[in-house]
Amino acid sequence: MNIDTLVSLCRTGLSGSDRDVLIERSADGGWTITRSERVRARIAHLALGLRDTGVGVGDRVALMSPNRVDWIVCNLAILSAGAVPVPIYATQAHDQVTHILHDCTARVLVVDSDTTLEALRASNVPLPQTIRLSGSGADTIAALEEHGADVLAREPQALAEIEARLSPDDLAVLIYTSGTTGIPKGVMLTHRNIASNAIDSFSLIEKTVKPGDAVLSILPYAHIYESTNVYGYFLRGLVIYVNHKIEALLDDLRAVEPVVVFAVPRIFERMLVAILSRAKTQGGVRGRLIPWALTIGREYMRTKTSGRAIPSRMRLQYAIAHTFALKKIRGMLGLERLKFFCSGSAPLHDDTQLTFLGFEVTIMEGYGLTECSPVVTVNHPERLSIGTVGPPIENVELKIAPDGELLVRGPNVMKGYYNDPVATAEVIIDGWFHTGDIATIAPDGYVKITDRKKELFKTSGGKYVAPSRVESAILRSIYVNQAMVFGNGRTHPAALVSPNWVNLRAELDLPAIAGTEELAARSDVHDFMQREIMAQTSDLGPFEQIRWIGVLPRDLTIESGELSPTQKIKRRVIEDRYAGLIERVYAVNA
Repeated sequence: MNIDTLVSLCRTGLSGSDRDVLIERSADGGWTITRSERVRARIAHLALGLRDTGVGVGDRVALMSPNRVDWIVCNLAILSAGAVPVPIYATQAHDQVTHILHDCTARVLVVDSDTTLEALRASNVPLPQTIRLSGSGADTIAALEEHGADVLAREPQALAEIEARLSPDDLAVLIYTSGTTGIPKGVMLTHRNIASNAIDSFSLIEKTVKPGDAVLSILPYAHIYESTNVYGYFLRGLVIYVNHKIEALLDDLRAVEPVVVFAVPRIFERMLVAILSRAKTQGGVRGRLIPWALTIGREYMRTKTSGRAIPSRMRLQYAIAHTFALKKIRGMLGLERLKFFCSGSAPLHDDTQLTFLGFEVTIMEGYGLTECSPVVTVNHPERLSIGTVGPPIENVELKIAPDGELLVRGPNVMKGYYNDPVATAEVIIDGWFHTGDIATIAPDGYVKITDRKKELFKTSGGKYVAPSRVESAILRSIYVNQAMVFGNGRTHPAALVSPNWVNLRAELDLPAIAGTEELAARSDVHDFMQREIMAQTSDLGPFEQIRWIGVLPRDLTIESGELSPTQKIKRRVIEDRYAGLIERVYAVNA
């Protein structure tokens, strides 16, 4: 498919007869449907409305809002006006918002509401001209659309003239990295970068999904993963249901019954925790049946996918587990029509993938980076390889550097870091992007990611530990919300864990009135959590297994600066903030 810009890509996706395209929850809990002709009209009107506010070709327009249909429309209108969207997470720390707005010299900031605007002003964030997605007045997109409709009636060729000036190599988005290790850097992605990535990655499922199929969009649009997915949805003519909040995921899954969902590993882990927690609450036979069935399903699929012969006893156990428990889970979760989940952004543990496969739900794991628009590799639903992130998508080349780092070359690789030629030169060398990830490539092209190059640490015994691999194992527990593994230069790795207090209170019959800080200091809580983490990591290598832990007094949060907007742990921040607890973990066990 030869599409040169994202504007032409979306025009192609929205062409043809009028149909349902974008659907979201309304205030009364029902669904609000926006059809293709209305989407096209809104984009055109808003683009011309933006033009008449002074937004010109190449100007940066920041967009700060939770997911909603207006976000998608506004993003496409900014592109149609020839400007450059700068997505900002709705949860972004305000000091980082200040940095982004200043660094990109944003001409306009689009926000979701007065509440967001007031919070930014209260934090003394220097603001450019602002436009609100909701509310009334001249500074809203509703007013801009109304004005733009009048402009289009007077100047029917105005938008076409702007779009004709766009080139595939023009900047299409300036998206800032999450800043887990420092100040966010602006990644410059062109129309060619993103369009090629959407075309090449979604070509893998051309025969799996068909126009009119429903997709539930749940990841933040400020992240390049779902941002590029939206273009893929348009390309394939899918009906996009927009999830407003992850807490409503189960309700939306049941209501929409999507054919495909793109998610991150944490969502799958929490879904399993929810299933187990519900069974535990019910107690009795079901309380024992569900955990047993999930375990049998996982081990059955581990044997089956490895190509080993399945023992007759295991076949019988799986048949019983499937009949009385596993076959009911798809319907309970609203997954009856699901062809597959796709997982990216962080490592997916094999056990999670195999457990889902046990109740006949496929998770295709892929791999990508913001700097690569983002997809680099992905498994295929008909050629799934557990434990890998699949082979490279079409037109993407890979190779392994002498130190094990994965290198990428292709039309999806960014133009560079905005205002930072030094950082750009450090990661793009002779046309190859240096990912910072350690990987291996099998003879069949399937890639296995070991860990982040800069996050590997070495114990005093000389063993390298990949913390994300160990954390992924810990997060299988229904008693753990968050985990961070550390141990550079120590005799053995250890972990800080934030418990799932709901499940832990029930398990240990903890006082209902006690706060988490008080509970975290209790010896019975510590001892139970330590045994649990030791059990979850017992199948790892001896040098990776966790023997010692510290219990965090509260969850790590974005607001406190401990998590990035994509929920990634800021390791250096945590190590500094909880240095005393880390030292006590080792001192007690010395």
